[in-house]
Amino acid sequence: MTEWVEDIATLEAIYGTPGAASIRKVAHRMTPLYRQWIMASRFCVLSTVGPEGTDGSPRGDDGRVVTELDDQTLLMPDWRGNNRMDSLRNIVTDDRVSLMFMVPGSTNVVRINGRARISVDAALCDRFEDRGRRPRSVIVIRIGEIYSQCARAVMRAGLWGPDESAGLPSMGDILAEQTDGEVGGAAYDAAWPERAAKSLW
Repeated sequence: MTEWVEDIATLEAIYGTPGAASIRKVAHRMTPLYRQWIMASRFCVLSTVGPEGTDGSPRGDDGRVVTELDDQTLLMPDWRGNNRMDSLRNIVTDDRVSLMFMVPGSTNVVRINGRARISVDAALCDRFEDRGRRPRSVIVIRIGEIYSQCARAVMRAGLWGPDESAGLPSMGDILAEQTDGEVGGAAYDAAWPERAAKSLW
């Protein structure tokens, strides 16, 4: 087994110190340009931590994925999902969150670290009412820091390149594997598009 890195001094000796741009790009509230970038994002990954471990949850909308309440506070409606509530459970017990915002076609990623709470305030939920849909709760995020992430990972992955999903197992395949065929399979996959269209919100 390779040697483990078990202290910060060893880690810093291997990697050195970050460049000035890596440090100076950090903001502690929304700025005009960070605001422009984040408000263009319809997708982000919400990361949380709790007593059962960590969770990374994809969050998406047909418009901006978060709304600005003020320059240090963002609102994220909790639209319909699978009802596991992993992220929400974590936030209730540990308010630390991170968000990673992406925009199709851009190799840049913008990150926010902060603290969150869950609100079921009727007026707050009503802010997001649209075409008869309304979230059951809103995640209120207090910004600790905002910064852009190095673009190299997205560039290396060719993330916005051609569709490479052909031949991957479907969700029906995975469910059938995990349940010894009791759930999932071809019937699940065939029914999913219509079910998703009816239950998206």
